[in-house]
Amino acid sequence: AKLLEGGWRERRTAAWLVAVSRRTEFRERLGELLLASEVCCAGLAYSVALASFGTARDADLLADYLDRYLRRPDLGYDQTVVMGALQFIDLNLGGGQADRFRQPGGLWQQWLQDAPHMQDDSDPAPYFLNLTRRLCAFVDECAEAL
Repeated sequence: AKLLEGGWRERRTAAWLVAVSRRTEFRERLGELLLASEVCCAGLAYSVALASFGTARDADLLADYLDRYLRRPDLGYDQTVVMGALQFIDLNLGGGQADRFRQPGGLWQQWLQDAPHMQDDSDPAPYFLNLTRRLCAFVDECAEAL
């Protein structure tokens, strides 16, 4: 728990340890840290931990992040990573949380268009869904070894 209060290195390490050890009691704290976005370089680990838990509550926490930060095209934080994690959970649960962001004219499309750092014509979501899938498989392999 103390690692989650440190800098980005400690927080990133803690999130991976939480994921591998299946410590779902840290779910809400990871969601809070992701939403606060106080430090760089930890959002991927938070997102993968939540995706590895894979519940509707984890999808809600990721959607809360997107609700806030897709409205901020000036901030190139973890929007792409979080979208990949949310899509991963949706595919496994049969939910549709990501769909409301990805609909034509929705927040995702608007953010891709308006964010100065996202001026590529391609949608990065498939890449980040695949990345999340691979990282969650890695988490599962590590958890099995414990």
